[in-house]
Amino acid sequence: MDPARVRYDREGSAVGGTAQAGGTGRREGRAYIGSFTTGGGRGITIAAVDPESGALTPRSAVDGLVNPSCLALGGDGGVLYAVSDADPGGVAAFRAADGELRALGPVTGAGGSGPTHLSVRDRLLLTAHYTSGSVGALPLASDGRLGGPPAVLAHEGSGPDTDRQAGPHAHQVVPAPGGRWVLSVDLGTDSVRVCTAEPGTGALRLHAETVLRRGSGPRHLAFHPDGTTVYVLHELEPLLTVCRWDPAAGRLAALAEVAVDTDGTPDGARAYPSVVRPSADGRFLWVAVRGSNRLLTYSLAAGADAPRLASTVDCGGSWPRDLVTDPSERRLYVANEWSGDVTWFDVDPESGALRRAGAVEVPAAACVVFA
Repeated sequence: MDPARVRYDREGSAVGGTAQAGGTGRREGRAYIGSFTTGGGRGITIAAVDPESGALTPRSAVDGLVNPSCLALGGDGGVLYAVSDADPGGVAAFRAADGELRALGPVTGAGGSGPTHLSVRDRLLLTAHYTSGSVGALPLASDGRLGGPPAVLAHEGSGPDTDRQAGPHAHQVVPAPGGRWVLSVDLGTDSVRVCTAEPGTGALRLHAETVLRRGSGPRHLAFHPDGTTVYVLHELEPLLTVCRWDPAAGRLAALAEVAVDTDGTPDGARAYPSVVRPSADGRFLWVAVRGSNRLLTYSLAAGADAPRLASTVDCGGSWPRDLVTDPSERRLYVANEWSGDVTWFDVDPESGALRRAGAVEVPAAACVVFA
């Protein structure tokens, strides 16, 4: 693959070179923004990050991949991986250097259709395939290139929602802290599976399955920094499940359910929670809700297993699909798919509350990753 390149500055004009921030000599940071090309997105947008204000400035875009809706960095940040959320699904690897992305070989089959998520575990690239309801693992070469063929584990089961849960729909796959276990979240079967992945081949084997509330449609999970508390966010029912993770046994157990606030959802519409993110210091938890287009801040002052809603704020756009903090944890960035922008918020260090600080146009934005 030799993807075409399009370059932008703030007004959409051609630019080049490596910018410095505000003439201070401090080098800009870098962010990569994935988008849905079938929805008008540019592919993977490369943006400069101002070290003082956190403002994003699109510099270029790689548009040779269909629907790179999820991105992940590997190889100590030197390789960017992207899904191609299509049928058949694929993945691609890029060398990231000097504000540019260069393809590391061709697009590779992921072993399933509609891949929605990917993550890196040692020398394996893990993928979750929503349409085919499976998870896969691709070996990675020492330079980050994709190997193959992919090892694939098909999920089985269904749920009570006949429109959305007629079969399995793997939505996310992540390595647990320590790297021994792999967890996959399945919206179609209302469950989280724990697998092992063999080094080298990536062969996946089912170890355990935790069934959650029927019809809730789990979509996304995140580990608290303590390594033993897991938050599972549900899409079909506005719900957050707090779980206990046993890293020795590789078992996940549900402890409590917390209703997700849906105030602001228009009459006759539904709210669809999308992503949950704990703060790096473990004091806060942020949740994005599509439909109400709100960002929720939960306090964990009472304990990691006892989130309490502390504040809410408008996401600054429509259909917040992803949210992530920058490396400093001073700001939180939101990819608003339907309004086609990325908004960012200053984080209050005492309360975790969010205050909108800026926005940039990124059509069909799906995810943000910081270098």
